[in-house]
Amino acid sequence: MRLVGWIAGAAAAALVAAGAITYAAAEDDGGGKVPAADSADAGFARDMAVHHQQAVEMSYIVRDRTKDTEVRRLAYDIAQTQANQRGMLLGWLDLWGLPKVSADAPMTWMGMGDMTSGSGDGALMPGMATDTEMKKLGTLSGRQAEVFYLQLMTDHHKGGVHMAEGCAAKCTVGVEKRLAQGMVEAQESEIALMADMLKERGAKPRP
Repeated sequence: MRLVGWIAGAAAAALVAAGAITYAAAEDDGGGKVPAADSADAGFARDMAVHHQQAVEMSYIVRDRTKDTEVRRLAYDIAQTQANQRGMLLGWLDLWGLPKVSADAPMTWMGMGDMTSGSGDGALMPGMATDTEMKKLGTLSGRQAEVFYLQLMTDHHKGGVHMAEGCAAKCTVGVEKRLAQGMVEAQESEIALMADMLKERGAKPRP
């Protein structure tokens, strides 16, 4: 299975030197300025932390619903990577002294706060699974669980890429912009990988 090298590096850095990484965010390329609560930097950190949390939940669900080594390894990689990145994003908000929640609608920092994302039902942002879909995943097993997980995670990654591209364009803190660009590259690679895995199982991404 293809692995993206930067993921392992980011995960290791978050585990070994989370404090140093978090501190670096405050002054990296920004002259020591703290982002405003309504900035793209803060909005991306808040929204992507929520987005990532669902990916972690989905990944742990499917690990209990299949014995397939390839899917379980992918799920573990996604869960560990996104949990570590989520910790970094929340750590930056703490360092900046900014709230982890906002009264603004999700995606407001991208100018999309007034747009609906999917059918609601827990899908707060682009690509997020609904509560109904999450419950369904927990009822499936074997190949059915694998296919549904890969389809849900493909949609999830596509939404995540859209958000990360927004931060890469709008955020001002250098280390956060680079993290966002790394997310784009890694998740696009995993989207291609999941397309191959779906094909091997006689399925394809959802339209």
